[in-house]
Amino acid sequence: MLHRVLPMLLFVAATASAAPRWQDRPAWRAEFASRGLGAGTAVVYDEAADTYFVYDRARAGLPLLPASTFKLFNALVSLETGVVRDEHEIIAWDGKDRGRAEWNRDTDLASGMRYSTVWFYRALARRIGEARMQQWIDAAGYGNRDIGGGIDRFWLVGDLRISALQQIEFLRRLAAGILPFSARSQAIVRRICLVEKTDAYELHGKTGWKHVDGEPVDHGWFVGWVERGDRRWFVAVNMDFAAGTQVARDGGKRLEVARAVLAQAGAL
Repeated sequence: MLHRVLPMLLFVAATASAAPRWQDRPAWRAEFASRGLGAGTAVVYDEAADTYFVYDRARAGLPLLPASTFKLFNALVSLETGVVRDEHEIIAWDGKDRGRAEWNRDTDLASGMRYSTVWFYRALARRIGEARMQQWIDAAGYGNRDIGGGIDRFWLVGDLRISALQQIEFLRRLAAGILPFSARSQAIVRRICLVEKTDAYELHGKTGWKHVDGEPVDHGWFVGWVERGDRRWFVAVNMDFAAGTQVARDGGKRLEVARAVLAQAGAL
């Protein structure tokens, strides 16, 4: 365990040695308004410059349900506990029609990440169980560490909360391979969350969409990072949608906003 903890302690010491710079970007409001979006925040952290660029700093610190962005963490725990051997081990579809062809089929860790297959990752959480899930949540310090609300739904409608700034911190440790998981588990998760690869850069990340029956507002997430040469930029955006908004119609706006602010921060 020491060989996993020591790199994380060194990371914490290094990041604590000097305060990062902050640059408020109020003009990024246009990226939300032009897409008909409500309140939101956008954070980009330029690792080389040790600088945060942020629109709505107060909301950037607001804890929200992580929704499907939690699949990154869920996948790490699933690999570490042996719930699945690797990204290719299949769990058979239960035959229930969930309205999406890519969900109505046998699924593995990689395709479940790509298509954000909710039933698959809920099944993994049940296999992990509350005790082991809490152990890993505490070890990694993920969000508010509260898994109340049901082992297979605490990140969807339960008590887990994480802010955009906390998402960035988690992603920084994942990208650097210094979370308290094996190097293998972290490498697999970095691999299966690859969104786009070009000759110039790689974009990793995960979307999320929170909907709770009876609440008037949904919120959407995109969290991830860009690798270009030897540099990395991390991004976390979240935004409000009217409850009942169709993800198929408006869900793409999450990644659109993330790409726009990454470009304005010099990452793309």
